[in-house]
Amino acid sequence: MSKSCKGLAEELVKCLSDSDCVKVEKRSYRECVGEKSPSVPSECVGLRETYFNCKRGQVDMRARIRGNKGY
Repeated sequence: MSKSCKGLAEELVKCLSDSDCVKVEKRSYRECVGEKSPSVPSECVGLRETYFNCKRGQVDMRARIRGNKGY
């Protein structure tokens, strides 16, 4: 169960590494994920929210019994 969000995390890092926030502005991944700037594509913002929901589902006891939803 702890690795169920690993694929989403890898996709998020890949998306951010291709964004202007990391390439052009030379900012860290954490800075780019933490704020909503125009240099971060909307796909990355969507992946961030999906990853957050996946991690939140690991803490929710009802979701832990049923398992995370397939993304």
